[in-house]
Amino acid sequence: MAMFASSSGSAYAGKRNDWGTIVSSRDVNALCIAPKLRFVIWEFEGHFGRKVIMNSGYRDRQHNSAAQGADNSYHTKCMAADFYIPGVDKRELIAFAMRTESVGGLGCYPGRKFIHVDVRERPRGYNRPVTFSGC
Repeated sequence: MAMFASSSGSAYAGKRNDWGTIVSSRDVNALCIAPKLRFVIWEFEGHFGRKVIMNSGYRDRQHNSAAQGADNSYHTKCMAADFYIPGVDKRELIAFAMRTESVGGLGCYPGRKFIHVDVRERPRGYNRPVTFSGC
């Protein structure tokens, strides 16, 4: 379970806890997270035994535009998070996301250490997340 996920170690030093989520900076908003997304984050934390560090959560329209997010970004709907888990290879995060039913969308961003996870509804007949950005 996520409640037993660890946030100890140097990778977490100096990071802020925002409403129960470790965030990478003061600019990250973890307050507005849809319940389904919160459960997905807990699934990752429970599986890997370590807390995620969120790089991006909720974005208002202005922040989303500055981040070059899509006009219909799930970040603007409290339904997406970009995160990584210290000590866990990104390929392991991607593999876990691909087999987690509640993950609706997955972005992989080559050259970056984080993944994007959202909780959109999967199209009819999809047995894996909708993928984009290098997955």
